[in-house]
Amino acid sequence: MKKSKKALPIVLASALAATPFVAVPKEAHALKKVTVKADNDGADKDSSYDISFTLEEDLTKGDTITIEFDSEYTVSKSISSSDIDASFKVKSAKASGKKVIITLNEDLEEGDKVTITIEDGITNPEDKGTYDVYVSTSSEDEEYGEVTIKSSSSSSSSKDYSVSLSSKAAGEATSVKLGKISLKGSDELETNEYITVIFPDEDMLPSKIDAGDVKLNGYSVKTVSVKDDEVEIKVPSSVAGDDYITLEFSKSAGIENPSAGSKYTYKVKYDGVTYESEQFEITKSGSSTSTATNSFTVNLSDPSAGARSSYTFDADFGSKQLKADEELVLEFPSADMVPGILSASDFTLNGKTAKRVSASGNKVYITAPSNFSATSEVKVVVSFSAWITNPKTAGSYTLKATAAGRTLESKSFTIGGSVVNPTPNPTPTPTPTPTPNNTVNNSTATIALTSTALGKPTGVNVAIKGLGVGLVKQRDFVELVFPAGYKVPAYIAPANVTVNGVAANYVAVRGQNVLIYPSQDIPAATAANISINAAANIVNPAVKNTYSISVFTSEEKGLLFARAVGVGMPAPAQPAPQPTPQPQQPAVTVPTNAALFKVNTANFTLHGKTYPLQVAPYIANGNTTMVPAQFFKEALALTTQWNNSTVAIISGTKVMKFTVGSNKARVGNQEITLPTPVVLKNGMPMIPVRTVTDNLGYKVGWDAKTSSVFVYK
Repeated sequence: MKKSKKALPIVLASALAATPFVAVPKEAHALKKVTVKADNDGADKDSSYDISFTLEEDLTKGDTITIEFDSEYTVSKSISSSDIDASFKVKSAKASGKKVIITLNEDLEEGDKVTITIEDGITNPEDKGTYDVYVSTSSEDEEYGEVTIKSSSSSSSSKDYSVSLSSKAAGEATSVKLGKISLKGSDELETNEYITVIFPDEDMLPSKIDAGDVKLNGYSVKTVSVKDDEVEIKVPSSVAGDDYITLEFSKSAGIENPSAGSKYTYKVKYDGVTYESEQFEITKSGSSTSTATNSFTVNLSDPSAGARSSYTFDADFGSKQLKADEELVLEFPSADMVPGILSASDFTLNGKTAKRVSASGNKVYITAPSNFSATSEVKVVVSFSAWITNPKTAGSYTLKATAAGRTLESKSFTIGGSVVNPTPNPTPTPTPTPTPNNTVNNSTATIALTSTALGKPTGVNVAIKGLGVGLVKQRDFVELVFPAGYKVPAYIAPANVTVNGVAANYVAVRGQNVLIYPSQDIPAATAANISINAAANIVNPAVKNTYSISVFTSEEKGLLFARAVGVGMPAPAQPAPQPTPQPQQPAVTVPTNAALFKVNTANFTLHGKTYPLQVAPYIANGNTTMVPAQFFKEALALTTQWNNSTVAIISGTKVMKFTVGSNKARVGNQEITLPTPVVLKNGMPMIPVRTVTDNLGYKVGWDAKTSSVFVYK
């Protein structure tokens, strides 16, 4: 029963025919590709409904989408937003007659694919047949999709057919055999009808299954589609007339077992009947006799504690594939292994240089290059020049790698002793490591506090008598390790730290560790005097005691030296270390069109004038500068739209979209991972500034004279 199409009254039609047209009416737009699916297609049965379509016109927050069911349907008046699951944010939903009217709580764009599930409140017609469900929006004319309702006698449930798996180990790839399923009554398979297989967990399924990997009653099928936890199979003519179903998914289909510890079943739906399998159990990974593929061996060029080393391994993600422009995430044992600055040129995936690399804590995010071939087998090389350092304490450690939603953990590797399956350094060091100077003696090196008051900020002066290995400016670092009890801020401005009298190039904070990158080369056997002023906000412990501060460098193995400092007691009389005279760095030239801002200051400067910001920029996770969305609009003149949940920044044809609370963003059609999630602060979304500037072609600099960040193009 299809909804009737209304005809023009004869009188009106005649009048229109006799009237000359003086204007062409605006073209009406209709939705595209409307599809409607009923979870239960039995007559007079309650069912959830899945509706999908593609927009031809933009929709804005507050617009509506109307879904109208045939007059034979029963639509509950109590339908509300809690009954709606959609691909967009729903503000409200209500029923009126046979219509369900949904109000949007966000903007949608032309070309967006929209999916809506009405989970409750719809009852199918009493008679079998094909019915239309109409969909329209505030901007577009109605279009319909068809749904076939079958006799109520066929809508029932049957249980207990066999499940056969080639592996029962959690997380492993497996083949699946289901059946034999005897169809109810006189039911038979019909050509081009659909069989739906509901898997116990959607994480078991890949995004796509090849038709050649599925057999129905021993015959290959022509089409297979995957959505969430369901696989839909089109019945081929070769099995038409069969009164039973057997299904086989080969191991190459990419199906993986769910987690251990629960009992699972499969469900198969055909012609309104749901057939549920016998229960089966999954064992813990590794307890199966089949070979586990979720561990890998890590090879290091130097397994010594605290040493700089390359990291190389081959990971097999099974049915999951790493694709071009997607991220591989490495999780190292500790954050202090990861330097404050990373270069994409030091990371390769299957021999190809990474497109982008960023870090947050102990995680390194590696973006596969655009010419990367999708694969489940990935060879990862982190070169010696990436300046990854081993844990400073000897022991056994593991490394985790995540791609396409699957996380693998390595076999244990040993630090401070022999490494598991050691191999030579897989990548040559780009510049020779200087020979250590064995004549350096730091027995008289000192560490002094400018204040010993309990619980108060203090400056720290470190006098290194000589370096065994020289440091290269902007690349190598001196590392100070503060003991428990000290409060080390998440961010220290380079202007608050000097090395031999010159402001540091960069300062990274990793928990209790402070990494200081000098702005000038420091040769071997040369003294290095480091001064951190009290404005850096390193706070003394609140308990009177003697504490030990340790000093390392990125170029020397093990501890350089450590010194005890007294807190809550008089400081020993000693002169502050005198900085070695150094040539001053040339002043930074700030472009005239640059916008400047300071961390923790709620304003920005442009063309010499200062303008207010609703929220002050700040540092998150130690090295990510967050700025308000307002900055991009008012300081950089970018088209910027925001509310409490989303942000859009537009530059020319490039559009960046952010979601409050998410560490994912979109640049055009590409999804990227942010170093820290977007947050809402005092009603203003805060966004990582470098993510925007790097993707829209802006440059970022540091003006030490004013302690300001400047952004320009």
